[in-house]
Amino acid sequence: MADFKTHISASTIAGIAYGYWGVATQGMSIETGILAGGLMSVAGMLPDLDSDGGKPLREISMFAAAVTPIVMLNRFRDLGMSHESMALAAMLIYVVIRFGVFEFFKRFTVHRGMWHSLPAALIAGLGWYLVMPCLSNGERAYKAMAVTLGFIVHLTLDEIWALELGLGKIRAKKSFGTALKFFGGNATSNAFIYSLLFALIYVAWSDNEIASRLRQRAQYDLTRPWWMQQADEPTQPAENPNWNRLDFNWASTSKKQQR
Repeated sequence: MADFKTHISASTIAGIAYGYWGVATQGMSIETGILAGGLMSVAGMLPDLDSDGGKPLREISMFAAAVTPIVMLNRFRDLGMSHESMALAAMLIYVVIRFGVFEFFKRFTVHRGMWHSLPAALIAGLGWYLVMPCLSNGERAYKAMAVTLGFIVHLTLDEIWALELGLGKIRAKKSFGTALKFFGGNATSNAFIYSLLFALIYVAWSDNEIASRLRQRAQYDLTRPWWMQQADEPTQPAENPNWNRLDFNWASTSKKQQR
């Protein structure tokens, strides 16, 4: 199995090439190309989240916990959140990722399980696609693809390192075929990964429509004066427990006046 330095070096080189390709041939800005290259470099460590611990898990957990709230600012604006709400949401996301998501990986995953698979690579790319919206769907897909490809670079290196060359023959180790795979040996893990994948595909497919509705709702609420917003709130007439008695007294007074 390739070590940490090999994985990060290979994904970084691939990221530089991917960023250059986007800027030179796909019309991406230099900033977008650099960001995509950086994403591919970091994504080269993602498959090792299923390891028992060590450098990849520590580095990725700190990076993801710090960066994810920042790139979700547009999401927060779509929801019409105030600055205080954004700050609170960012802190909650940091805590959940730093101490929740990665604790889940440590406790419930095994090395070379279904997280070392091609469906997991798609999940990583779709996750980034949903986290960081862009005005251009092409730019958004370009960045998400960088994460998926960086993930696949790691899996490919694992398969290459599972081959041994000697005396003109190639011998496959027992670990060969455990990285670039579609299914693992655990049915529960397979069902969970594919359920998550299909759920993310559905959300990503309808994400633009959902975000557009949220954005319109937020803009609508911001442009309306406060007294119109209060007018929409249902109001109930105040109950007067003495209404019947007052009405009766009024009726009695009217009769006396007539007499």
